[in-house]
Amino acid sequence: MLRLTWVQPEDLLGHELRQARLDGREPKAVEARWRTAGGPDAPERTGASAHRVSRYLRLLAEDLLDELADLPGRFAEDEPTDLARIESLCPDWPSRTSATAPDPRALEAAWLGRAIGCLLGRPVGNLPLDGIRALAAAAGNRPLTGYFTARGVPEDLLAALPWDPRRATGCLAEDIDGMPAGDDLDHPLLNLLLLRRHGRHFGTDDVARIWLDELPPGRTTTAERVAYRNLLCGIEPPHTARHRNPFREWTGALARADVHGWTNPGDPAGAAGQAYRDAVLTHTANGVYAAMFTAAVIATAAWGTHDVHACLRAGRAVIPPRSRLAAAVDHAVRLARTTEDFEDLVDELHARYAATHHRAHAVPNTALIAAALTHADGDFAGSVCRAVSGGWATASAGATAGSVAGLLAGSPGALPERWRAPLKNRLASALAEFDGCGFDTLAHLTHLEAIRP
Repeated sequence: MLRLTWVQPEDLLGHELRQARLDGREPKAVEARWRTAGGPDAPERTGASAHRVSRYLRLLAEDLLDELADLPGRFAEDEPTDLARIESLCPDWPSRTSATAPDPRALEAAWLGRAIGCLLGRPVGNLPLDGIRALAAAAGNRPLTGYFTARGVPEDLLAALPWDPRRATGCLAEDIDGMPAGDDLDHPLLNLLLLRRHGRHFGTDDVARIWLDELPPGRTTTAERVAYRNLLCGIEPPHTARHRNPFREWTGALARADVHGWTNPGDPAGAAGQAYRDAVLTHTANGVYAAMFTAAVIATAAWGTHDVHACLRAGRAVIPPRSRLAAAVDHAVRLARTTEDFEDLVDELHARYAATHHRAHAVPNTALIAAALTHADGDFAGSVCRAVSGGWATASAGATAGSVAGLLAGSPGALPERWRAPLKNRLASALAEFDGCGFDTLAHLTHLEAIRP
């Protein structure tokens, strides 16, 4: 039986109820109507309920999604999605500068770093924190110092904590043979294609068109799949990010932001602006800020600085100061400066966020990335291993941490051989133009866009 994921109203409603509680909207009456009617809970992992529901429940879910969207939230004034309003709230918004030419070797290290971090995190993306720790410990890999492996792990533990079958193939130490395809690399590739066709002054409509032209809809999930569906239904950006989209503050836009930073070295404001125009196709508020933060951090790293803390300060400057993302990043960075054992830091972050936020929500994941980079002082292996060992959206967090730390390292040769050799300078992709491409070629193409007027 074909069961479409991430788009059915009955599946979306449970996620929207959770997001409503986070937003300070009062969803109790809506939730009571759904429970009384026999509606299922939100599927935590797969995006689809186990069974089909009646037509009545599906129609009710649609009505309740729209009703929830009309409820006022507590954070509207402090968490706008309009760019002019975002800038007005940020007292340290960076001045616009002319981007400088990035070092092609650093760009190659950044692409490699993103792939390595993603590869490290992909097998454990659906596991709880204690499961990640148990698998790593059973292989003698706790704290993380290398790719996950099934070698030496007891069969009963593997049965109790199975690797994600959709994502682990080709990602364990014993079977890595180049970089396998996945959305955490496909979306940056798509943004590289976007810049090649439209330049850095692209609009959100251009993002939508290139998605429809080049991105297979089956390779999208969560906010991206809902926005794609909305486009096909005739809904135009930025409403694509809001209409029946409970994933609008998750990590999807963050995972697309690297290219905007790579192509604006030394110009965090320009990078944040590009990331904004990309993000609002699919995300709002904190989901957009996470992408802007990431792009500004990377733009500062791409300028040639080796100070990860300066990069993070540049990213923090583009987040509205009274937003929940700002509070989360500030808290995580303080913890990283005062906590010796990173596992203790992770435990505190999980105690604060795990019960209320989905594992793919942008707020805890951005905080974790900032904490990992701070605690490792920008060291490559330390950054990606800390980001992945923190759980939640492990592939996305590892990829972003790897991108930043790769730039800071400055060249592919500065990344340890044991991390980069298994990738064999080869990347698979759902985008035919880039399938089989080398990271050196991607760096060259990115450099051309960075120096393009």
